[in-house]
Amino acid sequence: MPHAHPHTTRHARPYPEHVVIDYYSTSAEFYELVATRHTASSGPPLTRVLTGLDVSHGPVLEIGAGTGRVTEVIASALPEAEILAAEPSATMRAMLTSRVARDPDLRRRVTVVDGAAQDLVLPERLSAVVIFGVAGHLTVPERVALWKRLANRLPDGAPIVVELMGVSSPRVIPPVMSLRETIGRQTYEWWIGGEPTEGDAMRFTTTWKVLRDGRTVREISDTYDWHTFDVARLAREAGMTSRRITEAGGRPIPEIGVLVK
Repeated sequence: MPHAHPHTTRHARPYPEHVVIDYYSTSAEFYELVATRHTASSGPPLTRVLTGLDVSHGPVLEIGAGTGRVTEVIASALPEAEILAAEPSATMRAMLTSRVARDPDLRRRVTVVDGAAQDLVLPERLSAVVIFGVAGHLTVPERVALWKRLANRLPDGAPIVVELMGVSSPRVIPPVMSLRETIGRQTYEWWIGGEPTEGDAMRFTTTWKVLRDGRTVREISDTYDWHTFDVARLAREAGMTSRRITEAGGRPIPEIGVLVK
């Protein structure tokens, strides 16, 4: 099931064929609650994929860097890598820049840029790509165009690491409480559910409830569409080979797909 970090896939510049969608303005204040847990589960398998990678060809690109939790994982796994962290949401990017700026190592190696997957200005060469929480916001033609652009910049054998999100085809997911955290005198609940819409897409509804003394004092809901896929489909789109990482350190983890040029 998609996590609470569906990264914005909008054109930051005036391309008329795209509508500006920012999934973050309404629920940005809660993002770190889920991102912390999410990185704890997805960080180890990502580290396993990246460790020992040759990063001499160019920077490692992270598309949809959010608040920088995964950026930290990439930097730790690849201590010599230059990292290009792209995040189109200004709210998320503010937190990302703050995280990078206060860490001397990240400050030296990470460049933060605005830009969505469809219109991202790319360097001529890349060593690897990490795409977490983004691929389902792209239509198939948008993904195919992205894979082609990335393949042109990657050396043979270089990975594109994609978060699979656990929804390979449209289905009904009844609303379920996926997270409950207490901060100070308040408790925060995150509810998520989804249903099929058109074609390969699902519409997810997320709701944050803020409770105090057992009473809901705020409730914030949002919806977004997600184009479902599995790693085999992505590999066909990209003309690449693929594998799935389903565990790390002997523990089952949220599935991660690796496309290899």
